[in-house]
Amino acid sequence: MSDTWWRGAAIYQVYLRSFADGNGDGVGDLAGLRSRLPYLSDLGINAIWLNPWYPSPMADGGYDVADYRDVEPVFGTLEEAETFIEEAHALGIRIIIDVVPNHSSTASAWFQEALKDRSKRDRFWFRDEPNDWRSIFGGPAWTQVEDGQWYLHLFDPGQPDFNWDNPDVHQEFHDVLRFWFDRGADGIRIDSAALLVKSASSFEDLDGVHDIYRSWRRVADEYDERILVGEVWLPDQERFARYLRPDELHTAFNFDFLACPWEPAALRASISLTLATHASVGAPPTWVLSNHDVARVVTRYGRADTSWDHGARRDGAPSDLELGHRRARAAALLAMALPGGVYVYQGEELGLPEVDDIPDHLRQDPMWTRSGHTVPGRDGCRVPLPWAGDAPPFGFGPGTGEPWLPQPPEWKELTVEAQAGDPGSMLTLYRTALRLRGDRLGDGSLTWLDLGPEVLAFTRDSGLTCVVNLGAEPVRLPPHEAVLLQSGSLVDGSLPSDTAVWLTP
Repeated sequence: MSDTWWRGAAIYQVYLRSFADGNGDGVGDLAGLRSRLPYLSDLGINAIWLNPWYPSPMADGGYDVADYRDVEPVFGTLEEAETFIEEAHALGIRIIIDVVPNHSSTASAWFQEALKDRSKRDRFWFRDEPNDWRSIFGGPAWTQVEDGQWYLHLFDPGQPDFNWDNPDVHQEFHDVLRFWFDRGADGIRIDSAALLVKSASSFEDLDGVHDIYRSWRRVADEYDERILVGEVWLPDQERFARYLRPDELHTAFNFDFLACPWEPAALRASISLTLATHASVGAPPTWVLSNHDVARVVTRYGRADTSWDHGARRDGAPSDLELGHRRARAAALLAMALPGGVYVYQGEELGLPEVDDIPDHLRQDPMWTRSGHTVPGRDGCRVPLPWAGDAPPFGFGPGTGEPWLPQPPEWKELTVEAQAGDPGSMLTLYRTALRLRGDRLGDGSLTWLDLGPEVLAFTRDSGLTCVVNLGAEPVRLPPHEAVLLQSGSLVDGSLPSDTAVWLTP
């Protein structure tokens, strides 16, 4: 791919603990991921984004980082990570790793030093008196230490926030970026990117954060074809676009599209707004249907309310999974046909639903504990993948050891093995769509077609036309030469409800 590979890439998100277990301990690891690289290559993706793989007490699934220059022993070794990057590159797959700059871990050397020596506390937010900020995970955002001071943690108490007013913090992360770029990482995904800078009254999207990312961009530009990807949750699209100016981040996740309900007017408005926002700064959009923090799309699209909001998660809400599956297939073709890059969260290609009935004693998400056991949290979208067989652990690892979260027995119909030879499976749809996308789609523009208020239809630069019917009645297709790909069967040449199709001119 070119030096602008990221503008139209298909990127697969690996949540390492749940992808594949190489040693049989029930936890996904680098050995398991390396063994499945041929699967990812066959799927047709261009890059892999990995959630944090650093040493961590796992207070928040690895987002509490104790050491940014090593690998968590449960996952493998630093040498194995380097080998993995080399093996992925040999298959033409780029690697994007997660960096967490808003907070560290209470187990980190810096924080332990701060506990012992008050003169070292300026790298974090220690105060004699806390303010009234609340943690994003629930409860107070401050925890008291033995000598009476309090430290800030916008997330879990095991995740103390860095103080970006301290130059040590800036230098540390410049060094971390170079450390991983030197080892072949092609990109950095920046966790909670808008939260780094704090004032006396606010901690989100303050202007000073842009100076940080300008300095990071200068580091990335020291290397060839390296990118910075921001996790930026902002409703204000004008402020969102500021992160994508030419001297800041290359791309950022498009959460407006992810959170949008399965409704034609809302989706068209979200797509149009996204295209306009990114065009204003010359950046490519990204299209995301789900990730490790969000209820799986099959379940979400089967609910009465198909939108998404972190503050109103609707965990356990009834879902028509057959309807959700049909819509998820159509949504996949919609997302992959749009201009820009696309992200696929592991298991989307298998049509996995959210697991809502994890036993309470097995839940590990800090949202569960911080909410007083009222918010089940995100474990339901992090259940280990089913690879083969008729019963758990479905080939997740060698032997019959139990994975770190239980898999539903009914997933026997959704394993990679069960779907690989089925021309009508979700896996086959994704493989076909990603292959075709690489030839005909990606970066570029679109032209809207008017096929009625219940239909999304547009033509891409290559001439490919995408039509998605979100109405209740079948619709006639526009003039075309051939049907290239469809998410469901046509009915007398018409496109049924909740179905998408790609057409050639």
